Amino acid sequence: MALAPDEIARYARHLVLQDVGGPGQARLKAARVLVVGAGGLGAPLIQYLAAAGVGTVGIVDDDVVDLGNLQRQVIHGTPDVGRAKVESAADAVARLNPHVAVEAHRLRLDEANARDLVAAYDLVADGCDNFATRYAVSDACFHERRPLVTAALGQFDGTLTTIRAHETGPDGRPNPTYRCLFPEAPPPGAIPTCAQAGVLGALAGVMGSMMALEVVREIVGFGEGLVGRLLMVDARALRFETLRYGWHPRNPLSGSPDGR
Repeated sequence: MALAPDEIARYARHLVLQDVGGPGQARLKAARVLVVGAGGLGAPLIQYLAAAGVGTVGIVDDDVVDLGNLQRQVIHGTPDVGRAKVESAADAVARLNPHVAVEAHRLRLDEANARDLVAAYDLVADGCDNFATRYAVSDACFHERRPLVTAALGQFDGTLTTIRAHETGPDGRPNPTYRCLFPEAPPPGAIPTCAQAGVLGALAGVMGSMMALEVVREIVGFGEGLVGRLLMVDARALRFETLRYGWHPRNPLSGSPDGR
């Protein structure tokens, strides 16, 4: 996909990178990425995908901007309070990069609509704040054979991984699913909400930006991805650790009938 003259100027720092260059930038321009959630993680994620030149960004969110969001959801501003987040985010993308098309889905993603939404995109980036949506997104990505970059936030910690459960690994075994990593959701009320427990605003920026980095790496195809690796970030100690995880034979999506 050819770049216009102003795009060549805009993406000049990408074009001179050996691992990106013209072919990589063209892949970004041709890509369709679905972002689930325009909140703390989605805000920086959407901004950096737009800045990177991802051609089409779909945004799924049914919420409106609240004053309490602005401590971390930096794609929105004070004048946006009360507006739909998808509309506010779309306007921000238009200001940042007119070459990026935004497809706004003002709705809550659930089991009933997840597969239709996911099927329309090449890759999904999930920054939602609840397990029900995470399972619906990850299951849909498995069935529609789409890669998934997914992250989560705590008060002072965050996690990030990539799921390509529709593919096999170098050892010939299936790649792990999200349900291999988290077989069951915690009981209701076991994990306090962001409003109850709080979250460090800048940590959302760090994790959302790292999601964007992982999406770009998946699209362009450089570096070692996070398939089978859970990146854990501790903001108190500013420590990064990686946990390896694998396919579980009893997972309900790609498990073996005999559980082996």
